Amino acid sequence: MPKLLSILMPVYNERPYLDRIVSRVLQAPLPEGVERELVIVDDGSSDGSADKLDELEGRHPERVRVFHQPHNMGKGAALARAVQEMRGDIAVFQDADLEYDPAEYGRLLEPILSGRADVVYGSRFSTGGSRRVLNYHHELGNKLLTHLSNATTGLNLSDMETCYKVFRADVLRTIPIRSQRFGVEPEITAKIAKRNCAVYEVPISYHGRKYAEGKKITWRDGLEALYVIGKYWLLDDCFDERYGHYVLQSLSTTRRFSAWMVSAIEPWLGHRILEIGSGIANISRLLPRRERLTLSDRDPEYLRLLRQAFEGAEGVDVVELDLDRDAHFERLERRYDTVVCLNVLEHVEDDAGAVRRMASVLEPGGRLVVLVPQHGFLMSEMDRALGHVRRYDPGALEALLGGAGLEVEAVSQFNAAAILGWLVNARLLGRTRLDSLQLKAFDMLVPLLARVEHRLPLPGISAIGVGRKPQGAAR
Repeated sequence: MPKLLSILMPVYNERPYLDRIVSRVLQAPLPEGVERELVIVDDGSSDGSADKLDELEGRHPERVRVFHQPHNMGKGAALARAVQEMRGDIAVFQDADLEYDPAEYGRLLEPILSGRADVVYGSRFSTGGSRRVLNYHHELGNKLLTHLSNATTGLNLSDMETCYKVFRADVLRTIPIRSQRFGVEPEITAKIAKRNCAVYEVPISYHGRKYAEGKKITWRDGLEALYVIGKYWLLDDCFDERYGHYVLQSLSTTRRFSAWMVSAIEPWLGHRILEIGSGIANISRLLPRRERLTLSDRDPEYLRLLRQAFEGAEGVDVVELDLDRDAHFERLERRYDTVVCLNVLEHVEDDAGAVRRMASVLEPGGRLVVLVPQHGFLMSEMDRALGHVRRYDPGALEALLGGAGLEVEAVSQFNAAAILGWLVNARLLGRTRLDSLQLKAFDMLVPLLARVEHRLPLPGISAIGVGRKPQGAAR
């Protein structure tokens, strides 16, 4: 199937370069089966760039689309607008100043087209491309910002500030861009790191310009980058609110917590896994890929994003599944040795029917692993805001699994420390969502909390139930 590459170009007072850069972008060689669109956002230019861009759009109406900001708002704001307008399956950032060469698109796209990467950075400091020798202090500043970014994200990039960043469209569309100016570079880097994206880096050439030639970034932008690095180290603002309110407001948005959750169920995971309610894949990316990993959801937008995110990924497929519909489970072509259902069952009115349907696609000896919120006394307006129909108790969870014909292998406690925070926030203060700074602090404490919980038999805010399908059971 052909792919569409969206080339996103913010423009501010670049009239002398526009003819040349648009020509280079439109003539750049692309891999076979890849088409292109050039999405240009004029950021309130005052040098005639806007008129020139309209002229270029008139010359290339099939491939060039131009949008105008009401006034100068900054590079980040222009890129955010371009993301809203793009139609592609893959997106690349492109400056209008001739510093970066569109002829290198093929090299940048290869890790994504091969299914290995979610995001690709073009590094000016890796070997393999030519670069113009310019100001030493600018390069030192870039490397300093990259090192500070790496220290807070855990990535080992060599060039965080590069313009050339390529994304699967499903990743970029679901990242909220808050920075108005050049802080967009460290902001996006922090967010893809927190979302556990597969990031690759490839060497590129670089033909930097001087201030006399129109370069705009200054030391003030360096200070802003420092602020943004610190800000998004503290904040976990990784998902656009259009893509799942309960994902955003729950503890599953925190990286360490998500990894802890997966590690808690890991002993029961087999080789052919079906995940129920994959959403935007914040847990899916942490599940093991052995023989087969099937991701599912009932929401068409989530399904579209999942298919984009895992297209070409070996051993991964995506199916539509609604826990309320027998037909969806009857048409599955394979059986599984594990069905994983984390923080989903509490949203379903007919939970007994849902468990029966999940059990129906297990092979004999296969396991259903569910994680649900527990303790009815904790039920609150926050639960209802998250779409929770109920909370469970261990006895009720055992009865639910047994009622579907499963042998209950284990019911264990999970995340004891969160009970106090939930009581204060949801019951005492009456809040309907958790504060991002509280979530950040909790996530930083997860390694310690996990060790404590491993040693002490404490009641958890959630329960993990494991039901095994008896040998010889019919589907």
